[in-house]
Amino acid sequence: MGKLDQAKTIMQAKKLQKELQKLIIVGEAGDGAVIVEVNGEQKLKKVRINPEYVDVDDIGQLERWIEDAIKSAMQESQKIAAEKVQPLLGNLGNLGF
Repeated sequence: MGKLDQAKTIMQAKKLQKELQKLIIVGEAGDGAVIVEVNGEQKLKKVRINPEYVDVDDIGQLERWIEDAIKSAMQESQKIAAEKVQPLLGNLGNLGF
């Protein structure tokens, strides 16, 4: 792989990183009781809790919903990131890694 191809691959990787930073994936649990947002880099951006669903006598349920919503969003984020990164991985072999 020539220097031009290496530079092109590096630029594509940086562009992809910016895309993943902007990408927002939503996870939900408890029929909308908890909604979370993560970005394509698996960073938690927002947690929303619908107070209509919160039972103060069962905080354990709310905690489970939060965990489930985060897991769901993270799994989807990882899947999307892997799909977007896959084409670049083929080029890395040509960089000598």
